[in-house]
Amino acid sequence: MLNGIGLGVIVIFLATLIPSLLGLFGRPQIIDKCLFRPYWLLRRREYSTVITSGFVHADGPHLFFNLMTFYFFAPGLERVIGTIGFVVFYLVALVLSHAGTWWKQRNNPNYASLGASGAISAVLFASIVYFPTQSLFIIPIPVPIPAPLFAVGYLAYSWYASRNQIGRVNHDAHLGGAVVGLLYVAVFDPAAYGRLLSLL
Repeated sequence: MLNGIGLGVIVIFLATLIPSLLGLFGRPQIIDKCLFRPYWLLRRREYSTVITSGFVHADGPHLFFNLMTFYFFAPGLERVIGTIGFVVFYLVALVLSHAGTWWKQRNNPNYASLGASGAISAVLFASIVYFPTQSLFIIPIPVPIPAPLFAVGYLAYSWYASRNQIGRVNHDAHLGGAVVGLLYVAVFDPAAYGRLLSLL
């Protein structure tokens, strides 16, 4: 553990940062090979892209926003569920958060997406169940933002961006990831919801 940050968080952070930067600033073929294309998932058996698309990003702001969210919310969650549990949860969330997108876009040969949005949304919402009073700072906003308010804004932007088809980001995965994160806690630690309700 490094300054309260567990090994799982460090590995996932670096495994997302390094290929994303390589794809954005030197090897664009990385991005092309990792794109999640629902139309081709079964037709060309591009199964690996369900995972690889979650470790590269379409642009710098997308990468920054996702890793910032991950940095604020992942360490606490890893401390609660353990390193192995956290890594497994993250990878499962990454896969399951693509389900809605695959169904919605499975007959659209022109659709493709990138990013860890689904898995990070799952981390965000699972973390909020455990730590509902946490806050985060986002420059230049001068006051801390309560985590639940940030989560609502996160989903509101995702809904807007999905409707307006902004970038190659899988905005639909945000909602799927939120559901996965909430269900994970409900299945594996339902008592956490009791503790959450006691604070409300």
